[in-house]
Amino acid sequence: HVQLVESGGGSGQAGGSLLLPCAASGYTRKCMGWFRQAPGKEREGVGAIYTGVGGGSTYYADSVKGRFTISRDNAKNTLYLQMNSLRPEDTAVYYCALGFRPDTRTDPSGQGTQVTVS
Repeated sequence: HVQLVESGGGSGQAGGSLLLPCAASGYTRKCMGWFRQAPGKEREGVGAIYTGVGGGSTYYADSVKGRFTISRDNAKNTLYLQMNSLRPEDTAVYYCALGFRPDTRTDPSGQGTQVTVS
């Protein structure tokens, strides 16, 4: 049974930074992702990280590219989302997920952590 627990959310000012860790118990996958959902909006993919035998790669949505960075510490089974240059439109509940497919039945996510930027 896999459990994903996000933390690090809170309130921040525009232009500031927040770091969101996601601790995974059980197992992780080569591809891990972050999603967010703002009030009244659909859940959207923020980005993902793929770690393979020969190396890894990351993908970011255009809205966060250059501002957000995804990383992982496999020894700690922890995924991170470093958010810099925060904007009010980054306000949302952030979820980490096993994978990056939109279906949470195949790529389950945690309970989320609230980020509010003013």
